[in-house]
Amino acid sequence: MVALVAYLVVGKWKNPLNLKELPQRLGVDIKAEGKGITYSQSHGGHTLFKIHASKEVQLKDNRVLLHDVKIELYGEDGSRVDRIEGNEFEYDKAAGTAKAAGPVEITLMRPGVAPAIAPKATSGQALSNKPKGSTLAVAAHAASAGEIHVKTSGLTFYEKSEIASTPNHVDFSMAQGTGSSMGATYDSKQGHLVLDRAVELNTTRGADAVVLHAQHGEFERQTDICNLQLAKADYRGGEATATAAKVLFRPDGSAMHLDATGGFTLSTATGGHVAAPIGSMDFNEKSQPRHGHLEGGVTMDSVSRSGLRTRTVHGTAPTAEMDFTPQGDLRHTHLERGVDIHSEERTAASANPKSDALRVSRTWQSPVADVEFRKSGHGQVEPASVHGATGVVVTGESQRGKGPASPFRLASDDMTGMFGPRSVLTAMLGVGHASLEETTVTGVKQTSSADRLEVRFASGEAGNEKAGQGAVAQVESAELDGHVFLVQQPAAKAGTQAGAEAPAPMQAWAGRAVYEGTGEWLHLTVNPRVVDGGLVVTAERIDVSHESGDAFAHGNVKATWDSEDAGKTSTGSAGNDKAGQGTVALGGNGPAHVISTEAQLHQATGEATFKGHARLWQQANSVSAPLIILDRQRQTLVARSSDPAEPVQAVLLSAGGSEPGKPPAKGDAARHSTPAVISVRGGDMKYSDAEHKAVMHSGALGAVVAETATATSLSNEVELTLLPPGNHAGKDGGSAQVDRMIARGQVTVTSGGRRGTGEQLVYSGETGEYMLTGTAATPPRMTDTARGNVTGEALIFHSHDDSVSVEGGITKTETTAPK
Repeated sequence: MVALVAYLVVGKWKNPLNLKELPQRLGVDIKAEGKGITYSQSHGGHTLFKIHASKEVQLKDNRVLLHDVKIELYGEDGSRVDRIEGNEFEYDKAAGTAKAAGPVEITLMRPGVAPAIAPKATSGQALSNKPKGSTLAVAAHAASAGEIHVKTSGLTFYEKSEIASTPNHVDFSMAQGTGSSMGATYDSKQGHLVLDRAVELNTTRGADAVVLHAQHGEFERQTDICNLQLAKADYRGGEATATAAKVLFRPDGSAMHLDATGGFTLSTATGGHVAAPIGSMDFNEKSQPRHGHLEGGVTMDSVSRSGLRTRTVHGTAPTAEMDFTPQGDLRHTHLERGVDIHSEERTAASANPKSDALRVSRTWQSPVADVEFRKSGHGQVEPASVHGATGVVVTGESQRGKGPASPFRLASDDMTGMFGPRSVLTAMLGVGHASLEETTVTGVKQTSSADRLEVRFASGEAGNEKAGQGAVAQVESAELDGHVFLVQQPAAKAGTQAGAEAPAPMQAWAGRAVYEGTGEWLHLTVNPRVVDGGLVVTAERIDVSHESGDAFAHGNVKATWDSEDAGKTSTGSAGNDKAGQGTVALGGNGPAHVISTEAQLHQATGEATFKGHARLWQQANSVSAPLIILDRQRQTLVARSSDPAEPVQAVLLSAGGSEPGKPPAKGDAARHSTPAVISVRGGDMKYSDAEHKAVMHSGALGAVVAETATATSLSNEVELTLLPPGNHAGKDGGSAQVDRMIARGQVTVTSGGRRGTGEQLVYSGETGEYMLTGTAATPPRMTDTARGNVTGEALIFHSHDDSVSVEGGITKTETTAPK
């Protein structure tokens, strides 16, 4: 092959051949030669085309070889002129064709421009027939701004149809860019340009390059419409494709409208993908997109990676409307007729062996949605916010490692979501019937509702433990305003049999609530109220732990405990209550009330702790102390004090006392009925509702003081036994009355002028009698300033007649006679 090439080169050098002179050398076909030839054709007084040649060679078969050819194609109104230029054409006058074997240059002028060389042009005519100057140079310069320049070879021009075509490679350039195709046909009469195959256009949009590919293209100059088949545009590292695309241009050559059918897709460099069967786009005067429309089932997908985190998004909607900025950047998208957007974020485990991988998923569902976009740099955009109306539901799930999943649900009539950098969802604002549901990894389910709800989400970065193990990087904080309602369902206890009734939920109401993901606390303010079983608590502020279900009340705490509401099936033993919490107060019927400065409700244990000047009362019985603890599972009440200035004090109705609300009796009946009330003070007290028994210890106060209307005793401890409600409690039942009181340890009792000492004092509420006993070494002793001293095995004081009986053993009486 090298030798062959060398031979051809040497032969060409020795015998140069001029293709233009070939017909003359052959001689047999030449008829005549001429210079400065012009062919033209007119119709109705208008010139249709002209063929200029610097030289012609007439062949014998009626064909003509034309040199330095220029073909001018005119519009009927002189509004344009197209030019075809080549070194040599073969013109067949009989067939009406002009063929160029060599290179050809074509200049196509856009409509609306009258060049200076047009037959009807004036010296000042230019763009849109508006005067721009007075010289032909100005008009020609203005006209050239809209020209399309084409280079090809093997072109054939058909005189009758005014069609020029070539099967060879075509290069074209214009103000918008350059391009190429394989094969082209141009109908100057109809203004129709066909690019057969392998169409490519290189243009720019701002500082960015855009490359357009198409399998086939057609341009209608009269209607300024371009049709493309299997079109693909590469831009900013992404691409857009359409099976069939129709582009409408303005007279100045800028794109005005695009219709895509048979499938439209858009992929971005950042991993975004949008697809729809049908799409359209409107453009501004600078060919920048202004408005877009997708229909027939829109799908949106994206994948992004940042460090250890990978985020995928998939969305669907029947239709989508898009608005763009004047610079052509996406600004707004409107989705309607059923929007579904699902995102999933996975954060791989870091090098820290204690850090587990995190998975967070969210799904947005709404009838309509509007997405606002902002610039993210490098010519890209990212979502700034999403807004839904007429009912929005967002569900999600968080899972760390192989641990249990923590589901999440957010709903409202109107909802707006805000995005941070890298399209991370940072917050959501719901208005109208807003609700928030979360379940912790421990199984505690919390449901909140309000008129307005604002939620802020944790970032979800690997190693971010701000949200705690309960939320697992889901909700970081939330604010609820207006008619706040909370339901917290505790988790089922381990070992609970299937079908067993779930523990009673805790309910709360407030005007405002603030949720903190750190520690998972819900702070209730503006008249908060909590109902836990049969316990109702109000305060200035109530804090509820999402993880444990505990509630903490602060400031002006008021609580009401209704034993009938808490467990109507309770038989007096812990665990028989359906709600899992027994009844406890002071043994009576009806509600019990508590006031204090602070309170704690422990969901798991059923304890209610009241602190700070706490006072509990039920009908006529009451207990006050710095600290009162109600254990609703064990049915106990514990009161404690370490301050002598504020001892534990219990005030209980005696069985022998008058019924509440009735005037005291007179005479003997009055003496029998007293004492009506027993007051006991000490360091700590424990009451068991199942046993109807209360025990008071001296504790830090040094002694327990028990007072009745007729006697006062001091001792180390006092035990009080109450009668069940309705039994010996007067007509129709009433407060649990004291049946028996026993004072033990270093007992001192005083009544009127008497003072007794011993080891035990027993008081009977039914008889109103006191029995004082001691030990064998130290028998009881009573001193009466008027009657002297008396000792015995047991000293009985009768409160109804102020007499004292001495029982058992040796009795010793010491009497001082008056002078």
